Amino acid sequence: MIQRLHITVLVENTAGARGLLAEHGLAMWVQADGTNILFDTGQGMALTANAKALGIDLGSVNAVVLSHGHYDHTGGLEQVLALLGNATVYIHPRAFEAKYARQSDGTACDAGCPIPSIEQISPPAARVITTTGPTKVADGIWVTGEIPRKNDFEDTGGPFFLDQACRQADPLMDDQALCLETAKGLVVLTGCGHSGLVNTLDYVSKLAGVERIHSVLGGFHLVRASAERMTRTVEALQRYDVQHIGPAHCTGLSATARILGVFPERFVNLAAGSEVIVV
Repeated sequence: MIQRLHITVLVENTAGARGLLAEHGLAMWVQADGTNILFDTGQGMALTANAKALGIDLGSVNAVVLSHGHYDHTGGLEQVLALLGNATVYIHPRAFEAKYARQSDGTACDAGCPIPSIEQISPPAARVITTTGPTKVADGIWVTGEIPRKNDFEDTGGPFFLDQACRQADPLMDDQALCLETAKGLVVLTGCGHSGLVNTLDYVSKLAGVERIHSVLGGFHLVRASAERMTRTVEALQRYDVQHIGPAHCTGLSATARILGVFPERFVNLAAGSEVIVV
């Protein structure tokens, strides 16, 4: 069980302090007792600059955990690989699939990982672990792997495809969450939550054998959420009695405002430079 958990947001759509950069993406620096974890890497333009400004040595990382294969979460990976010593990279094998997002005009943009294959990760890193199922990172720290899609009101959150012609939908089975078992309870970090936040919370609750979840921080991808989905999401956060709720990145302004309105005392504002001390 983790006795000390300190999370610093390195990359987010907004910057919360002077001298920090904002970009569409997400990266968090997780200090759990003696283990340093980089959860996602943003697009790659802000990561190293913000880490330097915040006094964080990326070279001291023990593990890099990637939530899924989109560019705004994996774009800084090449920079980090050049700094790695004996760190381990945790990533789902389908994160390297071609990925596209359909635009409002019907065209598609490349939304995939800039590193096209797992073989291009392996040489600089001590090892790469693929995470199709629940995978231990360290004592009290694990990655979910694939998250079952159990309900009918959540989807991946956008028009995502495996082909440029936008004919084959991308189920984003590479989407995964990072879970940390602390003295105050379970902490869940999401990159975009493409599996659905309710699906994610239901799954981690089952895996951890808990009925309460202390903190949920990260991207919830509710920017296109229906009224029913928002209502069910709020109900799930209430059911799991979540104490710290930090919607970021792809959550969307309307959804973030709804969460703030329902949970004003539990809301955590996340921006580049934000720090969350759980225990």
